[in-house]
Amino acid sequence: MRKAFAAAVLENHNTDDCFFLTGDLGFMALEEVQQAFGSRFVNAGVAEQNMVGVAAGLARENLRVIVYSIAPFCYARPFEQIRNDICLGALPVCLVGNGGGYAYGHMGPTHHALEDCSAMGALGVRVIVPAFDDDLRTLMGRFTQPTYLRLGYDARPSGTVAPAYSAWRQILPGRRGALAALGPLAGVAWQALQDVPEEQRPAVWAVCEFDEAAIPDAFHQQVANGPLYVIEEHVAHGGLGMHLSFSIAKRGIGCQAFVHRPALGYPTGRFGSQGFHRAQCGLDVASVRQMIAAPA
Repeated sequence: MRKAFAAAVLENHNTDDCFFLTGDLGFMALEEVQQAFGSRFVNAGVAEQNMVGVAAGLARENLRVIVYSIAPFCYARPFEQIRNDICLGALPVCLVGNGGGYAYGHMGPTHHALEDCSAMGALGVRVIVPAFDDDLRTLMGRFTQPTYLRLGYDARPSGTVAPAYSAWRQILPGRRGALAALGPLAGVAWQALQDVPEEQRPAVWAVCEFDEAAIPDAFHQQVANGPLYVIEEHVAHGGLGMHLSFSIAKRGIGCQAFVHRPALGYPTGRFGSQGFHRAQCGLDVASVRQMIAAPA
C-alpha cells in the first residue's frame, strides 16, 4: 500500500500547511512526496521519540502533520511521546505505520506489529486499517484527531474491484453467518471463499475501523442466524474479536458459534515470511477455506 499511500498524500496534503516526517524510512516509495514537499518533508532520522515530539510541536502551530515509519517504530518506540505530546493535547497528527502484522516477517519480532491497534486504541487514538489500495484516497482526507493508519498489502483477487470505502463493507454475500476480517485479511478471505457456493459460505466483511457504531444491522442479523468467524493479524487481546464479542454481548445477540483466528505470536519459535506466519496462525487462504469447510 506504500505507493497508494504516497499518491493519496500528494493528492490530499501537498499544501503549505502540511509537513511529512519520516524516521529515515520510505525509500523506493516516498521520493515523489519528498520532491513535492521540499523543506516540508523532514527526515528525522532514527529518532522516533523526537520525531513525534516535533510533530506535536508543529501541530500546536496549526500545521497538519503526517508521521511515517515501520509500524513497530511508529507506535511502540515513541509510545510515551504519543500519549503525552499528541493524545493529551488531542492533536490531529496522523501516525502511519507501514507493514502491520507480520509484514516484515523475516526481520523477526522486533519488526512485527501484532498489538499496535490495541495499544493505540487504549490511548484514544482513532485506528484505521485499510483493506485495499483504493481505500487510501478516501482515508487520506483531513485528520481532526490523533490517528493511527496501519498499512499492509492489498490481497484481493486479481482483477476484482473493491467496494467504495466504509469502516465496514460486505465484499462477498453469504448465507452461513458472517466472517469479519481486519484490514488486508479481507483480501485473503475474498481469495479463499470467492468460489465457494453462497449457501455454504459466510458473508465476508472488510473491517477497517474499531468503531462499534459503524457495525451495520445486516452484520448483526447474519451473526444471529449463523456462526461468526473473525480473522485478524493482531493479537487477541484488544483486537477485533474482543471488540466484536463485547458489542454482540451488549446487544444480547446469540450466534451458533464463535471462531476466532488472531495472530498467535511464534508458536514454533521460528521466524519466516509473512506467508509463513499467517499459515502458522491459520490466516492464509488454505486455512481460511478449511476453517469454513469444518463444522462450526
